[in-house]
Amino acid sequence: MHCFRYSVFGLSLCSNLSIPGLPHSNSSTDAPEVQLHLGIFPDLPFSATRGLSKPIYVSSYTDAAGEPALRAWETPDGASLHLAYSDATEFWLDRRGAAIWAVWSERSSLENTMSYLLGPVLGLMLRLRGIVCLHASAVAFDDDCVAFVGSAGAGKSTTAAAFAKLGRGIVADDIVGLVERDGIFHVLPAYPHLRLWPESVTMLYGSPDALPQLLHDWEKRQLALGEGGTRFEDRSLMLRAIYILGARRPGAAPVVSAIPDREVLLSLVANTYATNLIDRTMRGEEFNLLSRLISSVPVRIVHPSGDPTRLEDLCRVVQSDLDTQNG
Repeated sequence: MHCFRYSVFGLSLCSNLSIPGLPHSNSSTDAPEVQLHLGIFPDLPFSATRGLSKPIYVSSYTDAAGEPALRAWETPDGASLHLAYSDATEFWLDRRGAAIWAVWSERSSLENTMSYLLGPVLGLMLRLRGIVCLHASAVAFDDDCVAFVGSAGAGKSTTAAAFAKLGRGIVADDIVGLVERDGIFHVLPAYPHLRLWPESVTMLYGSPDALPQLLHDWEKRQLALGEGGTRFEDRSLMLRAIYILGARRPGAAPVVSAIPDREVLLSLVANTYATNLIDRTMRGEEFNLLSRLISSVPVRIVHPSGDPTRLEDLCRVVQSDLDTQNG
């Protein structure tokens, strides 16, 4: 198999097809940690490749036809997970987190499939490898970084893009993988682009057409990091602080405040990745890691302004809060 090499979330990937939007890695000697088999079914029994067993997860989100957006199964031998999206895009991940297979319908494309792979599929793969992930973006501040945590629509990517526009490096978006080294937490570098809804592009650049569409049939736009003064931070950086994105304040300035200790852990647990597809043991390990995280990394809540012209104010408020912490 021809090997196109990449480095994503600190892992070396080998793919049989070139992946749009990812820069090729220069490394060619070390054995890859993850093999990607794109457009290829795994060598499994028919029942395992077509999800004929009972699903372990059915998404509450539905498509336009009312079908669940995602169904997931465990293969009969327990060695792999099978994900099937409602548009007929399918993935299989071995439980060691060492291989991923993907197939898609004639109506779809490799580019469409990558929107899943670089999001929920890699997020699940990281969890299978024991790496706890937050729904967050991560922004570099010199040799450290800050994570902005929040659910869908909270403004994670918009906040990251606002900092990127000011020259800050972006470490990760949507998925923030955490690794603990000698009691210190670090964030793994993801990939060099941000995905933004048209409304966010308008807030940042004045028009949704200022950035190209990620896919021709998807409204989201792509901000390529490394262009227009923006920067991707490809190093693993120590996590300096966490900001939970709270409710927007209509007509008011952004504000950062403390969050009660009893709410911190609950807020982070509610914003971890792949929670519906991990077992009890993994969930326990996740809880223990997050408990250690909040004992060593300050967690604050930031309420953005409802005024779209005040995105830079949000960045200044966060910078000021960080300066105060370093006091």
